[in-house]
Amino acid sequence: MSTAPKARLLAVDALRGFDMFWILGGELLFGALYRLTGWPLWPPLEAQMQHSAWHGFTAYDGIFPLFIFLSGVTLGLAGQSLRGRPWAERKVAYQGALRRLGLLLLLGILYNHGWGTGLPAHWDEVRFASVLGRIGLAWFFAALISWHWGWRVQLAVSAVLLLGYWAILGGHWDDPATTPNAWVDQQLLPGIHYHQMPADPEGLLSTLPAIVNALLGGLAGRWLKRAPGEGAKVGGLVLGGLLALALGYCWSSWLPLNKTLWTSSFVLVTCGWSALLLALFYALVDVLGMKRLGTFFAVIGANAICIYLASSLFDWPHLVSSIAGQWIAALPAGAQPLAAALGLLAVQWLVLAWLYRRRIFIKV
Repeated sequence: MSTAPKARLLAVDALRGFDMFWILGGELLFGALYRLTGWPLWPPLEAQMQHSAWHGFTAYDGIFPLFIFLSGVTLGLAGQSLRGRPWAERKVAYQGALRRLGLLLLLGILYNHGWGTGLPAHWDEVRFASVLGRIGLAWFFAALISWHWGWRVQLAVSAVLLLGYWAILGGHWDDPATTPNAWVDQQLLPGIHYHQMPADPEGLLSTLPAIVNALLGGLAGRWLKRAPGEGAKVGGLVLGGLLALALGYCWSSWLPLNKTLWTSSFVLVTCGWSALLLALFYALVDVLGMKRLGTFFAVIGANAICIYLASSLFDWPHLVSSIAGQWIAALPAGAQPLAAALGLLAVQWLVLAWLYRRRIFIKV
């Protein structure tokens, strides 16, 4: 825990908070608005708040990759390089990276209620793969690469990972049970899988292409740090995002977009959307000076891991019901889902705002 954040762009914390907003209850708003109004606008938006069943891409599929991309952005903004540094300095950086990785792996298991049916934990009942674990692994390897090599090598490594992963899949991506991911996870990943799926969505093999999300995020952060002028910063992000989208959607004709497998085309599409969102938030918050918008979401983004863990370990809907259940029940039936969703978001945001105002930032 720290009492002051590191020097960083408000837009990055705001975008991270915007991303987290949809996990905390924002995904409920469109369905609730449809129940209140009956307008045909809302069902298509509500459908975007669901994960794709297998092949395909929805807005909700992009939430997790955006977190990984932003972890890379912070690497690029920091601009740390270990090339030519004495071993003593490099050792400190390596140890810090390993500690961060280990902590994220442990917190991911905690999020998954990794104690199984009770303590002491039964190892065969623990889900070791996790969202936080994948963020940690992608960030860790992206950090090692970016600390030692320049942007050309980072792009080359990204290309090798994406093309190599495509080759490893070898056309086996239509049947979940026959994918290489399923074989690797069943042979090498201990414990249980998410919903007992053949391949865990955060499994071992699909972590390889996720490293590219962090690497390309690092290049975006590097561009924001070094590009001359605000117009160049925004324009470069937009052009990079559009290029990644074009490549990803073209590639999807041969390699389908698939979040569970984290296909190479999925990586490029999610990086493209992530870069465009970063350009938008940077333009609105840091260029046009919309600080209130930035602060609203930065309240969430500054303690994103804290509230993410709390969303698993704490019963927020029960708290909202205890505080405002009678008032919600007194509303017309069509308005109750919207009131409940807004109450859920408000309670969590107020807790985070209390931490933010006191400059309490729980970092990993």
